[in-house]
Amino acid sequence: MQPFTERVIHIIQAIPYGKVMTYGQIAAEAGSPRGARQVVRILHSMSEKHHLPWHRVVNIKGEIAIADDESRFLQQMLLEEEGISFGLHPIVDLSLYRYEYKESKDI
Repeated sequence: MQPFTERVIHIIQAIPYGKVMTYGQIAAEAGSPRGARQVVRILHSMSEKHHLPWHRVVNIKGEIAIADDESRFLQQMLLEEEGISFGLHPIVDLSLYRYEYKESKDI
């Protein structure tokens, strides 16, 4: 596994209950500020295997970026179960719910 992929997995696993991170934020923390699409691919291909809290990752606007209606609804429902509220539009208020990852020395 590539070091970037390992860091992305570790960062996503560190997102706490009731918080979210953006794809770009995760990519930057993992060392590739322009690697948001790579984060999408890692989530898509490794969420189940690594038990990633995929639902805690949103786009830069705080939107659920999944195109499929059923999956988008599931993500919103999972976030709401964690106490994240949505306004009229399904957008997460990043000023309230964004997690600021702090790298630990054990990576």
